Amino acid sequence: MKALAEFFTRIVNRYMPDPLVVAIILTALTAVFAMLSQGVGFIEVSRYWGDGFWNLLAFTMQMTVILLAGYILARTPAVDKLMDKVVAGITTPRAAVIAATLFGGVGSWLNWGFGLVIGTLIAQKLGRKVPGLHYPLVIAAGYSGFAVYGVGLSGSVPLLLNTPGHFMEDTIGIIPLADTIFSPYVITMNLILLVTLPFFNAMLHPKSAESIIEAHPEPETPIAQTNSEERTFAERLNHSPVLGLGMGLFGLFYAVLYLVDGGGITLNFVNLLFLFLGMTLFVTPSRFLAAVQDGVKVVSGIIIQYPFYAGILAILAGSGLIVTFSNWFVSISSAETLPISSFFSAGLINIFVPSGGGQWVIQGPIMMDAAARLGASIPATALAVQIGDQWTNMVQPFWLLPALAISGLKLKHLMGYMVVILFYLGAVFLSTIAIWGFLTA
Repeated sequence: MKALAEFFTRIVNRYMPDPLVVAIILTALTAVFAMLSQGVGFIEVSRYWGDGFWNLLAFTMQMTVILLAGYILARTPAVDKLMDKVVAGITTPRAAVIAATLFGGVGSWLNWGFGLVIGTLIAQKLGRKVPGLHYPLVIAAGYSGFAVYGVGLSGSVPLLLNTPGHFMEDTIGIIPLADTIFSPYVITMNLILLVTLPFFNAMLHPKSAESIIEAHPEPETPIAQTNSEERTFAERLNHSPVLGLGMGLFGLFYAVLYLVDGGGITLNFVNLLFLFLGMTLFVTPSRFLAAVQDGVKVVSGIIIQYPFYAGILAILAGSGLIVTFSNWFVSISSAETLPISSFFSAGLINIFVPSGGGQWVIQGPIMMDAAARLGASIPATALAVQIGDQWTNMVQPFWLLPALAISGLKLKHLMGYMVVILFYLGAVFLSTIAIWGFLTA
């Protein structure tokens, strides 16, 4: 495994450009595929791209807020102290890799933005503390926990299907979370990953001292240090625990009312819950705002790159390429194998469009119609699309941006390990989907 990881690392170091360059290359490839396979001209492709460039602004804002809220919560004093306690008892490189994977995985299941950040933050702490720890691997391990985000409490597809009024309610109805993320198949899969993935990652740690890159022992920057000499009325308001704590608790009170009134777990609810939980734990408005300003640096890459992927999605949808591609998988599938086809097709499309929700809008109706015609399991087919998406997120540079921003590493430092992790996750995911599809068709 180490040799395989080192092989891919050498390849990536030589050929992998920055994430924005990858997005530009994917745009060009999508345009060429659309012209060659769908018979559309360059002018049409240009119009599709330009008209769709801003189509996902609302969804982009949701994704940005969920990541920002996760970052804010991860930087609260309570969570930071918890991470320090965990780090304090870890002294060996392999134990550090295991801990980073677990934190990233559990955090991502609770909230993908929170897990994406906390896995990297604790990996960063471990990198600065544990001697002989290969920094790129521990950061990759912290990120690898993100592999369970789509089948956790903030997964976009299961939450959307559980939301009254979703765009396919007339054809497939409301699919409760008990049939998706809380189904025995998904729960078992998540438990297997949370138990085995940390040890798999630990096996990848280099033995040779020459191959190890250690983190720079730079001190962590605290959030919003308060100057006790600031005595103006405005500064007292800025640092008022009454205002910060009061607003945070008010937001959490509304969240409780929402659930009591029968509200479902949606993306907007998860965003509100984590945002006001972060405000409550930071206590004062000034510290909360400082965390927000710090977090904007982490999400900046997503803000600027998401429109590029929206443009790619517009080319795929406008030219009919995504429909042609998905229908090909459907044509070779049976009721038992449709979830497997959904998994692979979603994984490939995700390389071009790293948006579970945006991808589902186009691919979801095709797969749901096929499931109805073939008699395949609706929940298994739907979750297979989500799982395929989270599978190739391991090598999709877009979602690695927060980890790169926090760690200070380059994409080439992580990608070799992510390719090896992709293979392992593929085996677990594919086994689960195959069993689920054959037993429920």
